Amino acid sequence: MSSPPPPRRWTDAPWSQWIYPGPTRVFTPAELARAGMQPWPAALERYALFNAAVMLGMGFAVTPGRQALWIFCAGLLLTVLGLAVARWLWRNPTRRRLNGASYATCLLLWLVLLGGRRLFGQDAMRGTVREVAPELAWVMVAVMSAWWALTVYRVQQIAARLNELAEQDAALRLQTRLATAQIQPHFLFNTLASLQHWVDTGDARAAPLLRDFTAYLRATLPMFERELQPLDDEMEMVRRYLAIMQARLGPRLRFGIDVPAGLHAQLPPGVVLTLVENAIAHGIEPQLHGGQVQVDLRRENERLTLRVRDDGSGLRPGGTDGVGLSNTRRRLQHALPDATLTLSDAAPGCVATLTWTPALRHD
Repeated sequence: MSSPPPPRRWTDAPWSQWIYPGPTRVFTPAELARAGMQPWPAALERYALFNAAVMLGMGFAVTPGRQALWIFCAGLLLTVLGLAVARWLWRNPTRRRLNGASYATCLLLWLVLLGGRRLFGQDAMRGTVREVAPELAWVMVAVMSAWWALTVYRVQQIAARLNELAEQDAALRLQTRLATAQIQPHFLFNTLASLQHWVDTGDARAAPLLRDFTAYLRATLPMFERELQPLDDEMEMVRRYLAIMQARLGPRLRFGIDVPAGLHAQLPPGVVLTLVENAIAHGIEPQLHGGQVQVDLRRENERLTLRVRDDGSGLRPGGTDGVGLSNTRRRLQHALPDATLTLSDAAPGCVATLTWTPALRHD
């Protein structure tokens, strides 16, 4: 049985905009932090101060001396307070803040007029108010309309930024899934072809290959649902992959893995696997005599450094990242902004070095 919908508040009714105007969307602190604080339009603030000073200065021509000075100072103070409220609304634009500021301004204006009445006398203030009432009303309408427009604009700006970030995240998740989906079809087909041939010929290598291949597929399937995965799971995929490739290449491939178990560090799925795949595809397989792939991990200060090294022909002059490495860099930048990935010649071969600062805990 579904739960009843929450009761509607009076502020949700369309007519409430007449007495309680403003945008209905409220952002959480997390959403505001995610959207970031766009810079306050300082040029608009200078424009408002300049125009307020000019308009208040013009009042000296129609207002007696003492009252003119008082009105000029009070008007300038109210302008500064109005801009301070605008900055306050810019930081967190809500309907409640907008209406609180508007009603508080009306109350403050009434108190100012009451104070002027006591200071200059009722008759003097009555005449002054009668003269400036139309202008004062227009100023109040203009200020509150500016606050309303600023609040609506700011809400739309934050919402647009959040939508943009959400679309970027969705695109990145799609790229991540596409990248992790690149389990290299030729690798799968070649492995299945080798397995079928060994089964048909009764080769004893078929059973170990099938076990490693099954374990590899079991380890790679969760990659499609994760943005980060434990380093131990990543290394399990790498071990199975290297065992499969060693079964296929025979003595042409030698490998070693020196990665301590029990490090509760995380990486985007398939990062180390991509580096190992590249080492074999570009360093080992092109050589008739094959070569060696070494994976090791060390902790240096607060950072982890993982290296994948092969003793192949090294980097090609002027070479650029392929699809796999480009995807890996983008995923690292999104998930671990402080991570770095570099490729360098190892004489002989190539070494890929990945460093990052994880939250570490040893079992």
